[in-house]
Amino acid sequence: MASALVSSTVLSVFLVLIATVSAQTAPAPAPSGPLNFTGILDKNGQYTYFLRFLADTQVGSQVQIQLNTTTEGFTVFAPTDNAFNNLKPGLINSLDPQKKVELVLYHVLPKFYTLNDLQFVSNPVRTQATGQDGAAYGLNFTGQNNQVNVSSGVVETQINNALYQKKPLAIYQVDKVLLPEAFFEASSPAAAPSPATKKASGSKSNSTASSTADGPSASDNSGSMGRNIGMGLVLGLALACMGFLS
Repeated sequence: MASALVSSTVLSVFLVLIATVSAQTAPAPAPSGPLNFTGILDKNGQYTYFLRFLADTQVGSQVQIQLNTTTEGFTVFAPTDNAFNNLKPGLINSLDPQKKVELVLYHVLPKFYTLNDLQFVSNPVRTQATGQDGAAYGLNFTGQNNQVNVSSGVVETQINNALYQKKPLAIYQVDKVLLPEAFFEASSPAAAPSPATKKASGSKSNSTASSTADGPSASDNSGSMGRNIGMGLVLGLALACMGFLS
């Protein structure tokens, strides 16, 4: 019995030693690296234009920095290369640098939203983009059963694919570039006269000028005619008197 007890003790010590050695030699799990915002887009492909705008406007680096400190998170709508190719030719080049920054920021919400969240948000949802007056540009969301549409007031498209959806970051693919309605709002100047109105006005002015330049107006003619009739009556009476006296 003593022999069995010794053997059991030796075995226990041996197992403990093996567990200790294994724990010391087993590699520690690799720490997860920091969340790479642009890396997610680059890995998924077909976002070349959007990545270029994120880099040129420095919005990509700003989002990356703020991801380490934000408590609300971010939601990004990433237009595909086809979305940019389908834009009106020259539209992007017509934007000044400030407008390009606003365009990119218009695709970023300053809060983490799942697709389910977006079905029940209160519209309009504020984006990171603001105008020169400081007013934030908004987006509107509609949908059900995780089928969500996003509208800028100029374009509307479906949110098709979640590239990443884990707080603090959600990235969704969109097949159209979200154009802010404010980009297309123009001041409404006083209505200019139509060509027909201009023509009629011009004709009237020409007619008046012609009447003044070429001869007396109708009222002047009627006055002249009255004076001529009066003079005729006077002359007639004078001649009658002379005949009577003779």
